[in-house]
Amino acid sequence: MVLGNLECTLPGDGRHVATEPRVVATPESILAVKAAGFTVVNLANNHAFDCLEAGFHKLRQLLDEIGLPHFGAGLNLDEAVAPALLDVDGRKIAFLGAADRRSGTQQFADADQWGVALLDLPRLTRQIRDLRAQTDHVIVSLHWGEEHFLLPSPVQIQQAHALVDAGASMVLGHHPHVLQGLEQYNGAPIIYSLGNFVADDVRFSDGDVLRWNRTARTGCVLLAELGRQGVENLRQIPTYDTGHSVDLDQTGFGTKRIEQTNRALARGVTLSQYRRHHLWIKTLKPALAHLHWRRLKHLRLRHIRNAINLALRSRTAD
Repeated sequence: MVLGNLECTLPGDGRHVATEPRVVATPESILAVKAAGFTVVNLANNHAFDCLEAGFHKLRQLLDEIGLPHFGAGLNLDEAVAPALLDVDGRKIAFLGAADRRSGTQQFADADQWGVALLDLPRLTRQIRDLRAQTDHVIVSLHWGEEHFLLPSPVQIQQAHALVDAGASMVLGHHPHVLQGLEQYNGAPIIYSLGNFVADDVRFSDGDVLRWNRTARTGCVLLAELGRQGVENLRQIPTYDTGHSVDLDQTGFGTKRIEQTNRALARGVTLSQYRRHHLWIKTLKPALAHLHWRRLKHLRLRHIRNAINLALRSRTAD
């Protein structure tokens, strides 16, 4: 069984969404996900409705036609929060998905409104307790965390621990685009970010291109056996997107990144440490990048104001 985070939609009615980039896929790329061996996909992410309701309809219809279970988004709240239920070798497994409000998700599901399942901790813990009475394992897949951060926030750690305390067998995180650490809490693995699996260059409508660096092209496949008594034989396998294919990383870079992030998490993440990391990633690192003479000529007053605002936000980041 392979878990997938499907961050794509099919073209909808052509109207624009609030943010860029829009992540759009063809039916052939969705079929490729199935052909690659993925057996369940999480739709709770910040690009699930980039082509609005019509695009989501087409995506869901195709997933149903090819028999690929999905969870984490729907045409109303009940659909969005509903688990995907699988029976694998006699073991009943439930999958729950949700996205944090700060992940950039534009549309959250409501009673009569299509969208993504919101990371609502009280609801998730109730669902987990209920599902544990009916299944062998509950796996929670969350779209959360700040982009390019190598550390989860103290709040994320508290949330993940609460989910395990409620009965989750495993918590899988994504959205930061880089690897974050893995910890074992009360016998359950929590990986705060799996990193990028597919890392194609992102092209904007104004002609600008976002090119992923080596760190962002490195991801992790988490191998685990779901036994009767819990999760066993856990392994982290580094992957690398070459720009042409996704390969197992043989250079040692991915293994080193996994070890570094695991050690950083094991040392603990304090609020002051996280806020320093926030200041570095959000303010200081971008500011240093603009010191190159080719970029200085594009510097405007709004850039300075944004940098000051981000620095102030770092003081209260959690």
